[in-house]
Amino acid sequence: MELINDEFYMSLALDLAKHTQGQTGINPVVGAVVVKDGAVVGMGAHLRRGEAHAEVHALDMAGERAQGSTVYVSLEPCSHYGATPPCSKRLIEAKVARVVVACVDPNPQVSGRGTRMLREAGIEVVTGVLEKQAKELNKKFIKFITTGLPYVTLKAASTLDGKMASKTGDSKWITNEASRAMVHTLRHQHEGIMVGVDTVIADDPLLTTRLPVPGISPARIVVDSKLRIPVDAGVLKADGAGTIILTTEGHGDSAKLKAIEAGGARVIPCGNNERVDLKLGLQKLGELGISSILVEGGGKLNGSFIAGQLADEVLLFMAPKLIGGMGPGSFVFDGPDSMQEAVRLTNLQVTQIEDDICISGVPQWR
Repeated sequence: MELINDEFYMSLALDLAKHTQGQTGINPVVGAVVVKDGAVVGMGAHLRRGEAHAEVHALDMAGERAQGSTVYVSLEPCSHYGATPPCSKRLIEAKVARVVVACVDPNPQVSGRGTRMLREAGIEVVTGVLEKQAKELNKKFIKFITTGLPYVTLKAASTLDGKMASKTGDSKWITNEASRAMVHTLRHQHEGIMVGVDTVIADDPLLTTRLPVPGISPARIVVDSKLRIPVDAGVLKADGAGTIILTTEGHGDSAKLKAIEAGGARVIPCGNNERVDLKLGLQKLGELGISSILVEGGGKLNGSFIAGQLADEVLLFMAPKLIGGMGPGSFVFDGPDSMQEAVRLTNLQVTQIEDDICISGVPQWR
């Protein structure tokens, strides 16, 4: 038994994983720590899809000291050959004595195989150490690998009276600079960023990640039922992971479609109704390997995600301002008849960002 308890070293592995969010693609974020005789002798994190996993980096650092060690890993070591060899095999070859796992692989096709391989090789395996924290860290990966659908984070910014803009449509800026920087970090941590076409027409956003240290810009996704997006819109020009337009079968403007596609954007029909079928859109985005989406739309798009029960998480940034008027609200949809039927948020977290407040929670669907 190590001199310090398992949770101490697992928290270090989780911290290593936490700082790689946004750069592993559809792969999970994973951290690993090798401990020998009460000392950390190796550390590693999965840095990029297709490259070495966290255990490999940690074992490489430990070298010969890995023999007889305890390895802490935030996700069950893989047991199959993919872009890289199985980590369970590498742990066995390194002759480690003990492996402590935060949570087993959520993929039902491989779950438990890695730990079983280790046990069959005579290695002691402990699972479930800081499991809740590990699952929270990989909630996007877990949703995608078990359903094929991207994890949807719904983000909105409003005044205290729930307005996203003034009565004239002015919305720059509702929240403070620190909150806006946090949103750019959120963009870095998602595979796609989605807005409605009204936002594109009104604000002409680039939808890129702008941080003091360069971040990763996600795919830009525009929901545009009638293909109203201007051909010179910034989202069609900005560098990064490309632009996707979700539209309907009957948009009817073939010339504009060709012009948009000629510029490099991808146009995907989602249903033949008046409005884009968002559920179908999410399925098609998942098929493209987009595992997480940050929705930064207006009140109508936000409302559609709530009405369709399609959001996994809600983030509401609130500024200490009152503006009144008839400006747009954060969530516009045909709500229920009674307050008892309102969509309630659970797992609440409240964070103060200078003079702003960020409220996050998980929608509880009835």
